[in-house]
Amino acid sequence: MWTDKHRGIRVSQEELLCKNGCGYYGNPAWKGFCSKCWREKSRPAGVSRHDARPSNDGAPPTFSKFEEKKNIEKGSRYNTVRRLFWGSSSPPKPQESSESNANMLKAFQSLEPGDFPSFLKILRSPSSQRLQSRCTAFLKTMEAYHALPVQKQSDLVQDFFQSFADVFRSFPEDHVTQIMEHVEKLIMTRLHKWVFCHDSSDDELKDLALQRRIRSLNWVTPRMLSVPFPHENIPVTGDPFLPAITAIIEMDAKRAPQDKLACVSKCSQQIFEALSASNNEPANADDFLSRLVYVLLKANPPRLHSNMQYMIRFGLPHSLMAGESGYYFTNLSCAVAFIEKLDGPALSLSPEEFESYMRGQRAPAALTKRQQVVGDTQHVLEELQGRQERLQHGADVLGVELQEWVRAIHTQLDEATNQLVEVQKEMKAQAEASRVSSTCPDESTRGRDEEESILVPSDQHVGPKNQNVAPNH
Repeated sequence: MWTDKHRGIRVSQEELLCKNGCGYYGNPAWKGFCSKCWREKSRPAGVSRHDARPSNDGAPPTFSKFEEKKNIEKGSRYNTVRRLFWGSSSPPKPQESSESNANMLKAFQSLEPGDFPSFLKILRSPSSQRLQSRCTAFLKTMEAYHALPVQKQSDLVQDFFQSFADVFRSFPEDHVTQIMEHVEKLIMTRLHKWVFCHDSSDDELKDLALQRRIRSLNWVTPRMLSVPFPHENIPVTGDPFLPAITAIIEMDAKRAPQDKLACVSKCSQQIFEALSASNNEPANADDFLSRLVYVLLKANPPRLHSNMQYMIRFGLPHSLMAGESGYYFTNLSCAVAFIEKLDGPALSLSPEEFESYMRGQRAPAALTKRQQVVGDTQHVLEELQGRQERLQHGADVLGVELQEWVRAIHTQLDEATNQLVEVQKEMKAQAEASRVSSTCPDESTRGRDEEESILVPSDQHVGPKNQNVAPNH
């Protein structure tokens, strides 16, 4: 059950849309404009546009509507870089035969959504040699000129995306979008280490400032943000927004803008799932932003500002300007802007109370109780750790004693074995002596019998002879 049902921070759908009225999502990073309008607004004065803005006739947004062809040169330095990977100020025209081009388009038409390995396989095929060469040349050029200002690099990447999409202008727009998502992943995975948190930007300083700001607001409770939270008897580890916190932290480990944006979408979907599980009614978008603010305060994602700027500069425009991912990213930008400007009235606190919380002079009752629970849990963990150490020490002592006992047993066995060998030797010697002694009497008896056999015939011969002699009278 949830303890709080009232609404939190509320932002209407109109406030999320572009200030120029084009129908796409705006963003605080672009002063409330969408990516397309912001680029046009930032265009140097005197540069004219050749293509008219597509009208918002209610049709679903397409890739070609997000990025115009740029036929006007933007400076000699920009033209020099373009010539290095295109050979001229405009993209080269296909030189292959119509049959080869048809085979290439047929191969890309059979590509399944999200099948990045198959995309790489098709790109390496002979029919796609021109596209592969263009990608390779562009990557080498961007790596060689990685010292260019990050905004100039962003323009080059977006130009490359548009020129690559022009190859598939005969395809349905949703299929072009799928192909361009693969192209973005291929290009930006390689360029990530060169353009992310670039030295020409102040992203690193803003990352540190935002992290310090979020860390200073660690006392903000869910109730202050009107975020429904379980009863106090539910353990601390039972935070229903923990999966969302994990998802937004994982964003920094990704390299492709679409993969980072997928983490934002996953975080947002986890928040909606937690809201749906807490209420009997479907999750309301009005409750979403306050929950997202709570998740950011608890997660304090690493390099949050740099990751957002990376997606803005080098992601596909349609991903941030429309659709589910665009809605989630716009809310993320609004949540960051809210945290940066957070004050007492936004939390239903007086300025004095807010300052006392910021200085650490006081803490909310709910936070104090949860801190006490955390302290008690930490004390129990320390006690268990002490018991474990003592148990481990006893196990080590017992192991040493067991080894000594085994060695003693082996020694006794060796001694018993030696004694057994000696006894066996003595018994064998005694048996041999007994055999010899029993054999000797038989031989002496046989000798006497032979002597007697010799004497007896002699006596018999003498006897008769003596009988024939006449006695002397």
